[in-house]
Amino acid sequence: MARINLLPWREQLREERRQRFLVALGMVLLVAGGLVFLGDQYLNASIDAQRARNDFLRKEIAVLDARIKEISELKTRRQQLLERMKIIQDLQGNRPIIGRVFDQLVRTLPDGVYFTSLKMTGKNIAIEGAAESNNRVSSLMRNLDGSEWLEAPNLTAVKAVTAGALDQANVFQLTVQQVQPGEDGDKGEGAKKEGAKKEGGAGLPVAGGATQSVRDDAQKKGGKRK
Repeated sequence: MARINLLPWREQLREERRQRFLVALGMVLLVAGGLVFLGDQYLNASIDAQRARNDFLRKEIAVLDARIKEISELKTRRQQLLERMKIIQDLQGNRPIIGRVFDQLVRTLPDGVYFTSLKMTGKNIAIEGAAESNNRVSSLMRNLDGSEWLEAPNLTAVKAVTAGALDQANVFQLTVQQVQPGEDGDKGEGAKKEGAKKEGGAGLPVAGGATQSVRDDAQKKGGKRK
């Protein structure tokens, strides 16, 4: 006798498949959720670590900027100190020269002339003064030109003043260059040495020619004897 299954096996099979699908879907969703959670945690940790590194770099950069600023200030102070030391050394080295220059200015000052202003820039000396006449100014120029410590006097302006303003009749302005007597001496010695070299070089060909002529005469005499 044949058996007929009247139970709803198709619906049961469909329900089992549906349950398996839902279980698989739940597992996939659970795994995906876990992966998303882990990825989010990893990204958050990486971001936090990068932020910490950025904060550390900012702090170190701020420290380095402060040190660079201090170094720049120290360099500026060092340069200022070097400039001051150079000025002091120049003043100490030029102190005897300045004394000599002032002594020469006093010695070259003729009667009837006096200085009202004196300014020295490097080796250039600008002088302003007053004189009784133009002859006094000319005498001053000659005295400056004849000094060993001064050279190239240049009269830039001379004008007469109105009566009653000053006792002197003429106000003048001139410039003069400060030199050292040793510089001229060194130039003279160099010129003498150069002249001696030229004279020595000019005499060499004559000596060589004389020696060659003596040798030629000796050879001729030897040939005659043979």
